[in-house]
Formats: sequence, structure tokens, C-alpha cells
Amino acid sequence: MKYISTRGQTEPVSFNQAIMMGLASDGGLLLPASIPTFSTPEIAKLATLPYTELAFAIFSRFIGEDIPEADLHKLIKSSYVTFSTDLVAPLKEVDGLYIQELFHGPTLAFKDVALQFLGNLFEYLLKRENRSLNIIGATSGDTGSAAIHGVRGKENINIFILHPHGKVSPVQERQMTSVLDNNVFNLAIDGNFDDGQRVVKEIFADLEFKKRYKLGAVNSINWARIMAQIVYYFYAYSQLPTHAREDFTVVVPTGNFGNIFAGWLAKKMGLPIKKLVLATNANDILSRFINTGIYATSQAQPTLSPSMDIQLASNFERYLYFLADRDPQKLKEMMKTFTDTGKLNLGPELFSLVQDDFSAARVDDEATIKTINNIWQKTGYILDPHTATGVCAANAIRNESSAAITLVCLATAHPAKFPEAVKKAIGKPPIAPPAIAALDNLPCRSDHIKADTETIKTYLKEKLDLGGC
Repeated sequence: MKYISTRGQTEPVSFNQAIMMGLASDGGLLLPASIPTFSTPEIAKLATLPYTELAFAIFSRFIGEDIPEADLHKLIKSSYVTFSTDLVAPLKEVDGLYIQELFHGPTLAFKDVALQFLGNLFEYLLKRENRSLNIIGATSGDTGSAAIHGVRGKENINIFILHPHGKVSPVQERQMTSVLDNNVFNLAIDGNFDDGQRVVKEIFADLEFKKRYKLGAVNSINWARIMAQIVYYFYAYSQLPTHAREDFTVVVPTGNFGNIFAGWLAKKMGLPIKKLVLATNANDILSRFINTGIYATSQAQPTLSPSMDIQLASNFERYLYFLADRDPQKLKEMMKTFTDTGKLNLGPELFSLVQDDFSAARVDDEATIKTINNIWQKTGYILDPHTATGVCAANAIRNESSAAITLVCLATAHPAKFPEAVKKAIGKPPIAPPAIAALDNLPCRSDHIKADTETIKTYLKEKLDLGGC
């Protein structure tokens, strides 16, 4: 399998090269040259597999011969043994909906599903190639802690994570800043997630700097993140009752388009997903796009679901590439229009393609709180505020439909990561699992810094030149 850039100016690379490259050298995002597909009988067979074997079956289609089968099996098993359940991503029926819990990893968020694997994959490739890597990424909350826990203490890797100062939950902040390993650097930046993501992309655009300091990406711009997330869509299907497997709908809380893009790929690979429903909070650039065909920025605002407080979705370019019929020139024209004007209007023809696969809902804080309370009152089950946006959207679909419909809602984080929001909804915080309760007594470390590209490049130089990496 070869990987190509959405911008079309990077020579095709192997899977291993794509993972180490992160962002393509022409500024685009890397994608497999073709999307593998499964036949109906193959999907039926996949539905019989445990999670790790399912992951192997899907990963193999994207990796080819780059990693020997025995090594890939070991990487997958070591990545998911850290989860608190062998199921990794169990499906539970709650109030007539199917909730897929993606928060059983070390940091209790869905990002662990990809980043436990990516951390092990980085270590494996670096050891095999006798080289080092310095990871830099921006986070709106969960990616940072999951990435840090994926690579902490690993040989030949340093990680620098930018998070918006004071704009992640206290639990998310402590999960990042309490990791004191020598290869971990936390930067609390002034501004929001979009500012951090801009800085990261500008640093990667300096190809000489990127090469000199051996920079790699851990955000969802790295293809391995998307690949790993495809698996749990297939696993949700395998856990549904047989009668519910045809034409099911998946509801995805998302701010960066990576999670739902993985679901779109699963659909293209043959999984019988009827519709993908995108749920956003008040930062609704993506839901507005799905509902109008217009992608236009506005001012990011803080909400009770801070991991989705994003206005510029990093993975959106990958989807636009397919809408542009895989034409890099068309894609570049689209991106230039958006960069120059802050707005992109697809037009009716492309908009109809979007609506074939997606629908969307905007869920504000008031509706989020109400949804958490209603589900708790009915069932005793506690939702985190991000998952609640998805459940709220799912309930709206049920209310509008006269026919029975199978709805799978992705639960992206454990409610104990957002105790203030939960307490506001049900009058008390959720019980904190040991991994979160222990955070209160841990020392923390971070550096407060301007969200300025040159300032952060100077910071990287000082740390890496000092460490000799």
C-alpha cells in the first residue's frame, strides 16, 4: 500500500514512511492510494473476531508487507492489554440506544484506542531504523493526555504537547501535566486549540526545521490515528443483534472530523452504515457545513464539552479530497478559497454527496445538561458532556422517525473526566475511578508560553539542543 498527499506534490510513500512523516512535505494530509474494501461474506467473518484480531485484519489491508505479521500481532496485543476490558470498545444498550464505550484505556478517552497503538508503533519503527523522533502536537484536551501516556518513558522519543491554558478540564490538565518523565514536555499556550494547531502546522511547514529536529505528528493528521479508529466501527457492528446490523446509524460527537472520518472510511470499506450523524456543541462549523454545504469559521467559544471547542477541523481536508474526486488541484483551489476568505461554499452538486452520507446537529450546553440528567433519571447511566451531545442528536432522530431505527452513539470519554458538568446535570459528581482519583495527589509540571510559532520553535531548539536529540 502506498500513501499519497491530498496536495499531490509529495511522492508516494510506504505505510512506515507515512507514519513517520505525519504531515506530508507539501503541507497536505496523507491517505492510502486506494481504500480497501470487504465483501459481505468477509464482513460477516470479521464480526466473529475478538477486537485484537479484528484490528489485525483491518490494519493488514493498510500496512501490507511493511510490518511482518508476527510483529504486527505483537504490537496490537501490547497496545490493547492496557485497557480495562478485553472487549476494548464494548457496546451497551441504554434507553433504547446502543452506546459504544470508547473510554476504557489508560486516560479514559477514545483517543487511547489509536494512541496506545501509535506509541508502540513509533517505538517499534524507531528501534528498527535506529533513529529518534520528536513529537509535537496540539490538543483540545484528550489527545494530549492519550499521546503522552502512549509514549511516556519510551526510548528515542520526546513529546511536546500544546494545550490551551485554562481551557481544558482540570482532570484533562492533570492527566497531562502530572506525567514527569524526562521525555514529556507540556506547553500551556495563551489562546485556544485552533491557535495551537496553527502553530504545529506552521512548524511542520518549515521543512528544514522539521528535518533537523526530527519532528513527527501524533495528532489525527497522522494516518495511523484514523486507521486505528476505523476498527471500532466494525466492532460496534459485530456486537449489534443480528437483526439490527443492516443499515444502522452511528452518531459521533466530533470537533476535528477525525473520528467521524474514520466512520466514513468504514462505510466506504463495506460496513453497512446507513448514515453518520455528526454532533457538535456551540462550536458548530462542522454541523453548519453538513446542513448547508458552507464551511465558514466563526469565533471559538468555551463550552461544557471542551474537547470539541474547535473551529478549524484538522481532518476536514482529507474528506474534501474525496469530494474533489481525488483531484489535488481542485482540493488546493478549495483550500485557497477557504484560507483567503474564511469560507467555502460547495455548491449543490457536492452538497448532495455530503448529505448522502451525513446529517448533523448542534447541541448547546443547556441541551447537553438536560440530556445527561434525563438519561441518568431513566437508567442511572451517566454520560460525559461530549457523549451527551451525540445522545441528544440521536434522540432527535428517534423523535422525528416513525419507523424503528438502530442508533449507535459513540461514548468518547468517561464522565469522571468532566465532574463539574456532570454535577451541574445530576447534582453530584460521578464516582472517580482510581486512575482519576490518584491525580489529586500528584505533582504537575508545565510551561506557560505564547501561542507564537517562533517562540515555540525557540523552546524546541533549547530543549532538543540541550538534550542532544
